[in-house]
Order: sequence, then structure tokens, then C-alpha cells
Amino acid sequence: MQAEQLRDFVIDKIEDLKGRDIRVLDVHDQTDVAEFMVVCSGNSKTHVKSIANHVATEAKHQGIPPLGIEGDDTSEWVLVDLGDVIVHVMQEPIRDFYELEKLWSARK
Repeated sequence: MQAEQLRDFVIDKIEDLKGRDIRVLDVHDQTDVAEFMVVCSGNSKTHVKSIANHVATEAKHQGIPPLGIEGDDTSEWVLVDLGDVIVHVMQEPIRDFYELEKLWSARK
């Protein structure tokens, strides 16, 4: 699956579980780690964990096993590394505090 297709796949899976405020950051010029970062919010720890697990499980079903999943023990911020696309599912206060979108857009 191409990076753009994977990005769209991830967005679709986040929308399946009503993830909010989905933002896509094109970071291919800023890092060699990934092409895109997809950031979204969940309403609660349970919601954040459910969204991240859904993305990871559906990716596995498509033959794209996650390279890593971090943060699912606390579920305030869960990162799913799918290679070309890194998914950040966050509770709103955590997202407001770290301001990933601002951080990565400032690097351009």
C-alpha cells in the first residue's frame, strides 16, 4: 500500500470509531521516519485506546503489521507506527499541551 493510500485507510478507520479533529501532517520533507502523521482526539482513555487498537487491528488485516504501539497502558496518548504513517490518538488536554500540529508545522 502506498503512503497516500495508507494515510486514507487510517483516516477511514479513525472515522469508523468517531475519532475527532483528524489532522494530517505531511512530514516527508522534515523526517525520514514517516511520510505522514495523522493526529486525532478521543473523548476518553477508553475511546483513545479503542481507536488506536482498531487502526492497528485493521492494518494487520490488510497485511500491514504495526512496527510499534506506545502508550496503550495509560491511553492518554497512543501512538501507532505503521511505517509511512504514524498515528497519534490523544485525549484533548494532552493534545492541547503538546501541540504536535504546531510543532511539526513550525519545522517547515
